[in-house]
Amino acid sequence: MTDNPCFLSAAEAGRRIATRRLSPVDHVQAIFDRIDAVDGRVRAYITPLPDRALTAARKAEAEIAAGLWRGPLHGVGFAVKDNYFTAGVRTTGGSRLMLDFVPEATAHIIARLEAAGAILLGKLNTWEYGTGTGAVHHDLPFAVARNPWDLDRFTGGSSTGSGAAVAAGIAPFALGSDTGGSIRLPAAANGLQGLKPTYGRTSRAGVLPNCWSLDVTGALCWTAEDSATVLNVIAGHDPGDPGSADRPVPDHRAGLRDGVAGMVVGIVTGLPEGEISPAIAGGVAASARALEARGARLMDVPIPASLRDYRRAAGIINPADSYSIHEADFLERAELMGQALRDKLTTGSMIRAGDVIAAHRMRRHLARATDALFGLCDLLLLPGAYRVAPSYADPAAVIAFTREGAMNIASLSGHPAISTPCGFDADGMPLNVQIIGPYFAEARVLCAAQVVEDALAERDRRPNLRGGDLPLDPTPPVDRAARDDELARNLAAMAAELPRLPDKFAEPAGVFRP
Repeated sequence: MTDNPCFLSAAEAGRRIATRRLSPVDHVQAIFDRIDAVDGRVRAYITPLPDRALTAARKAEAEIAAGLWRGPLHGVGFAVKDNYFTAGVRTTGGSRLMLDFVPEATAHIIARLEAAGAILLGKLNTWEYGTGTGAVHHDLPFAVARNPWDLDRFTGGSSTGSGAAVAAGIAPFALGSDTGGSIRLPAAANGLQGLKPTYGRTSRAGVLPNCWSLDVTGALCWTAEDSATVLNVIAGHDPGDPGSADRPVPDHRAGLRDGVAGMVVGIVTGLPEGEISPAIAGGVAASARALEARGARLMDVPIPASLRDYRRAAGIINPADSYSIHEADFLERAELMGQALRDKLTTGSMIRAGDVIAAHRMRRHLARATDALFGLCDLLLLPGAYRVAPSYADPAAVIAFTREGAMNIASLSGHPAISTPCGFDADGMPLNVQIIGPYFAEARVLCAAQVVEDALAERDRRPNLRGGDLPLDPTPPVDRAARDDELARNLAAMAAELPRLPDKFAEPAGVFRP
């Protein structure tokens, strides 16, 4: 199936285009033909851009013919989550509030990709404003994306369309954004590589913010090589993003197949194992064996705090940040919001300042404790999502898939982390394992992901778009007063359970420094 131009990895498509074995025009046209054929069922795209993309493809073809090759992504198509601003093209954020919004500027990392010759195919489905609570109410202006491995199943959120588009063969790679796992969860659900870089490694300028202190931009791809290729282009300092790190960027492709011989891989223990499905646990164990077979030494590394502490801190920081960002929209037009976003911003509006500071102090403590593990080992190996993608028919399972994994660890600590495919379960649904590395050690993380991919990922296997008969009806309207009371009680319980650091000198993570 990988001879189908729609299912080539981005790196392989780039090689064929560079050697003129594949025309950029034929490449892009094949993808739009497939979009026309399958996206009515997959629902990955909000705004496809065929005319714009074919114009860019013709330009790329002429440049390459003239010897003006811009690099390994020249002529290769990509799509973006619809929270990325695109000049002259509407950016909806998956929301009724932004249906007519057309930005004047383009997000920084889209501009980088286009400067490298990559071709924007369109804008992809997302949960509203990138909100990833796990609750899917089917009450947004765009029908939810479907999982190409089983169209009755969840795609992961909030980069829903990004995961579905790559898996369905209607985008060679896609940009997403990750606040609490929103690149890695769709990658896990759809059998892809989903890399969340180190906080600050890639620019967020021109991306609709969800949570300033947690948001990270990145890509979902078929292969580790694709991830390295894209990261080479999008990583780097951007003065337009106040959180951007001014650090040198290595060539992530150069040592991708150097392997893991001599590395110490920490197998994270102390997770709530009763929640982890046997299939996922088996995939993690198989990944550990694959790394060990390539020369890595394995050791058990206990998680430095309860996973609940990571979740509680993020559960305060995320809605507080989001409310501060979107307060005007909430106060003026909340009735246009879907229930998930409205619930999140309602929660954010009720959080006490003291609880926000306590959560940020706890975040710094947890980040330091997590970083200390890399004094013992070179990488951490653990589950990402605890289950395979569930059916939309089971809303509780969809929420559990989103909330009960181990994605919050790297989101809260800011370390680079990748969700890597490691086989399939008995129903043909993708399994996942998560690899976390030290700050700015994306190259090391990708080396390990390459080893697991080579051993377990079955990269020639592609989804066949089975299923799709499940009706997805909107959730009935809620009693807002009663719902707000319930949210207030849940918030109070979470805030009460958040540990308080007794050290008065332990500053929060966001202390300003000139």
